[in-house]
Amino acid sequence: MNMDFKRKLPIPKRIKEQYPLTEEMAMQKAARDEAIRAVFESRSDKFLLIIGPCSADSREPVLEYISRLKRVADEVKDKIIMIPRIYTNKPRTNGSGYKGMLHQPDPSQKPDLLHGIVAIRDLHMTALRDYGFSCADEMLYPENHRYLSDLLSYVAIGARSVEDQQHRLTASGLSIPVGMKNPTGGDLNVMMNSVKAAQSGHMFIYRGWEVESFGNPLAHTIMRGYADFYGKNISNYHYENLIELAEKYNEAGLKNPATIIDANHANSGKKYMEQIRIAKDVVYSRNHNPEIKKLVKGLMIESYLCDGAGTPENHEFGQSITDPCLGWEKTEKLIYKIAESLE
Repeated sequence: MNMDFKRKLPIPKRIKEQYPLTEEMAMQKAARDEAIRAVFESRSDKFLLIIGPCSADSREPVLEYISRLKRVADEVKDKIIMIPRIYTNKPRTNGSGYKGMLHQPDPSQKPDLLHGIVAIRDLHMTALRDYGFSCADEMLYPENHRYLSDLLSYVAIGARSVEDQQHRLTASGLSIPVGMKNPTGGDLNVMMNSVKAAQSGHMFIYRGWEVESFGNPLAHTIMRGYADFYGKNISNYHYENLIELAEKYNEAGLKNPATIIDANHANSGKKYMEQIRIAKDVVYSRNHNPEIKKLVKGLMIESYLCDGAGTPENHEFGQSITDPCLGWEKTEKLIYKIAESLE
């Protein structure tokens, strides 16, 4: 085998025993889970904002961002449920570059996955304990999900992973909302098949166990745009796209039809400022059509303390070292504008 087995890492159960949730934290997460579930089950008209850095690179700037988000979240709580993005894994198109806090808890140092496991759990725990936020993360590696399974209130499956069987099967065994992004090529049928698989029960192998899942009725779609045959970004958040998605849901007969609109990635062409316009456009579409309003449950927005992006070697405090993000000042104004515009 062409690899070196470095060291045996502690299993999730051991990590949870070493870094346990308090009863108060568990109750806070359960309350948030119920509020978010109510949105996906159309028992609540609140709007979801899954918002935060493209990747959580360092503890201090992420917590500074979350502290600011908490203040705004309290002011708009009658209309919006805020789910901070603490994305601790970063998929890389060609396999190179910064892979997230799990791999490098310090982006300036070499990978250290043991310290990474502890660092990502500590960050999610601090967000819950100190700010009352159970957060979102990307399930890039299904076998690692249980390190954070008692902390997360939302999971996304990326455009490159949405066709992977293990991601679909693992999603079918979760009890929180799992968003399936459309693939990079844009085929909505692939995305819809992923939702169907995740909403169904399965027998499969997970972390060395034979397990049975019972289906996740909160599995749903995420529209993130796509690239055509020539590599040109094509958006799919427009009114017509949402009508088409509603029709696909009607044909599929899936539980709890729902979608989240990713305002960045191929929808914006990774032009982070376009997220402002896209967010307003999506809210307008919801206000204009009751079917779209029922379908579109929220937005996914990439924002951080500073505009744009730098590199692991050269960036400002609170500036993304992966995809460019919307800075805090613009983010705050956008949140208030969304809250004001929601009907």
